[in-house]
Amino acid sequence: MSKNPVVHFEMPYKDSKRVAEFYKKAFGWGMNDAGPDMGGYVVAVTAETDDNRMVKTPGTINGGFYNVNMSQASPVPSVVISVSDLKEATKNIEAAGGKLLGKPQDIPGIGLWVSFEDSEGNRVSILQANN
Repeated sequence: MSKNPVVHFEMPYKDSKRVAEFYKKAFGWGMNDAGPDMGGYVVAVTAETDDNRMVKTPGTINGGFYNVNMSQASPVPSVVISVSDLKEATKNIEAAGGKLLGKPQDIPGIGLWVSFEDSEGNRVSILQANN
């Protein structure tokens, strides 16, 4: 059984309409703008999901795109790792030499999320999903 799987990807955009059109045309992805309340985040649907927005096919993930100007710490693509206990995971990250990039945030209807920098300077995020 896998532990703490990668469940989401994120990439920056400079133009939300352009990035949505590109991935629709190139790969047939569903691209849904979450609106101004979610900071212009564009959800990328690459795999079919159930009523809880969980992918139906094991090994597949969905993702999203955010405005590159939103954060100096996130100008490059990253992945989101699922954790069962965000508080414990942040302690483990720091003990392993990682650095949190801000405070955990509640994403309405999704769960608690925070980004961190790993030992190599990569930006990664963790998510404790709502149950």
